Amino acid sequence: MTGGLYRRLRRAIVVALLVALLGGCAILREFGPSVAVEPMTPGETIALQRGDILTTGRLSAATAQTIRVAGLDTAACAQPSIACIDALPGVEGIADERLQSAVSELWLQHALALASPVPGKPVDAASADARLQALFEAARHAYVYLFYTARLPGERAFEDRQTQVRDWYNHAVQAAATQLFDTRLRSAPAADRIEVAGWTLHMDVTGVRLPGGTDMPQELLPAASLSFKGLRSIYRRDGFGAEMVAVMDDPVAAAAAAAPQARAGHGPAVPAWSEMPSPSLTLLFRFPGEDAAQVLATREVLASAHDPYIEDTVVLRGQPVPLAANFSAGYGLWLARSGFAVQSLRTLLGRERGIERPHLYMMQPYDPQRRIVLMIHGLASSPEAWVNVANEIMGDEALRRNYQVWQVYYPTNMPIALNQAAIRRLVIDALAHVDPDGQAPASRDIVLIGHSMGGVIARLLVSSSGDALWDAVVEAREIEPARLARIRPRLEPMLRFEPMPQVGRAVFIAAPHRGTEVAGTRLGRWISGLVRLPLTLLEGFGDVIQALAGHDADSDATRSPNSIDNLSKDDPFVRAAAQLPISPAVRLHSIVARRSAEGDLADSDDGLVPYRSAHLPNALSEKVIVSGHSVQETAPAVLEIRRILHQDMAGRPDATPVRPGHEAIVDPGA
Repeated sequence: MTGGLYRRLRRAIVVALLVALLGGCAILREFGPSVAVEPMTPGETIALQRGDILTTGRLSAATAQTIRVAGLDTAACAQPSIACIDALPGVEGIADERLQSAVSELWLQHALALASPVPGKPVDAASADARLQALFEAARHAYVYLFYTARLPGERAFEDRQTQVRDWYNHAVQAAATQLFDTRLRSAPAADRIEVAGWTLHMDVTGVRLPGGTDMPQELLPAASLSFKGLRSIYRRDGFGAEMVAVMDDPVAAAAAAAPQARAGHGPAVPAWSEMPSPSLTLLFRFPGEDAAQVLATREVLASAHDPYIEDTVVLRGQPVPLAANFSAGYGLWLARSGFAVQSLRTLLGRERGIERPHLYMMQPYDPQRRIVLMIHGLASSPEAWVNVANEIMGDEALRRNYQVWQVYYPTNMPIALNQAAIRRLVIDALAHVDPDGQAPASRDIVLIGHSMGGVIARLLVSSSGDALWDAVVEAREIEPARLARIRPRLEPMLRFEPMPQVGRAVFIAAPHRGTEVAGTRLGRWISGLVRLPLTLLEGFGDVIQALAGHDADSDATRSPNSIDNLSKDDPFVRAAAQLPISPAVRLHSIVARRSAEGDLADSDDGLVPYRSAHLPNALSEKVIVSGHSVQETAPAVLEIRRILHQDMAGRPDATPVRPGHEAIVDPGA
């Protein structure tokens, strides 16, 4: 290398070093980029945009960015830090929306860190108050973001950030309400004003009415904390507020769990009807103030409870806001805790802690403006038979606005004649109680739905007996006149009746109108032999039941006839009942099951009920579904029930009666 070339190379190196020193990072831009890029999957992008303290346990990307923009220590603020929370509002130049949403998440992060590490184990009083204060702050800053910043909620409707902030508010209200109930409200009478953790809480529960007129539930559970098996769908309404379930005593379940002498469904302590003991409600926290500064300066909270069946929106700062709701959690919790499966079997076998008379459950507080869907289950069953049917009705917004669900829970060991009379009286008495004048929409055009034996009972409720049953059952028995005179007052309601005028439509599902052959087989007779009627029934109606069976007063019959005997195709009562005229004012629908799509429909059955017994020639529609006997729980059956209700609700004219078996639908889950 020549001396001249060497000197030129040395000068170039020196110049380059000087440029680097004087120009900072310019040399990097000259020789390569300082920003790198990596590809992201759609899932990673969405997770980055929507992940937050609730979903990932880490602060959201937007809050982390706000911390960086404010020049705060991101590593320090990634952990719960009061210092970080206090410092952020003092930083100039951060937009209100960005500031309030970030502070809300930081307070929620702090509250989550103060929760008990062991579920169900309480923390010390100081930590409990600190957590409650953090939850109030998280809710308040979210409230300011939503209603006191420059843009209205509707202007941010498509923004992920608003959804996050709404979720933080809802969770903070849910957690604070649960803690307050467990530590202050459960053991104390309801109060309009509570001083707690340096805050004043004003209570407003006028928007809800709890079952039985009680002031305070036994439990208050977040709907989001409940997970269910056996419930096909969970129906919610996205919106503002904490979705909760208020839990009260179930009078029938409580009586069943009591001593044997306090029999379920028997005695004055157990009402004949009650509302579902775990209704849904929605809680809101509102913070008073005319502007953001006033709201952030207050230490007051207005806590209000709302019935999501009655209210679907609330007005906040002049803006209509959808009210959050969960329509399935309370229903699922009631069924999960009911013990119906065991209790219904005990009832059938006449064991202790069964039920001895029908009970009517209202699935929501009575609403005079909503028409009634009345459901009657089948043999050895309970309200659990309707779990997905009722849930789908309550989950359908249009149906929910127009109908309320009532369910009859009755002792399926009793003779059908006795059950139909008791259920008829029960429903009439309940309607008279809630609507003494009988003028409310709820008292008219009831939709009656019965499955299996419940379908037979439902048919009797809309039929006219005339003298047919009396002649078939009583005259044929040649009962001694003095005995007949003695039992007539109790016997006549079972055998002489007219259609219930309140019913406008009936849906019969796998109903053995003409009985079944199974009931008369050796297996059927053996099962019937296991069924026992309750002692209280035999004490009051034993002579009536013996008369219905054709036994003499001094008969040594080993047992009394029961519901399974009534389901035999050769039973005189069922044979006569199948011929009774149904009210022409009632629109009829049938849902029939068949085990296989193969073969002649007329010769098919669902394993228990033959098509010939379930078919009604004068029905306006008949849906045939390939399924077993529990067809009411299949998706096609639920869809058919919803179709009928939508048609009924809209007042559309019914189709003309269809040909038998006009359509066969295969249930994929059968």
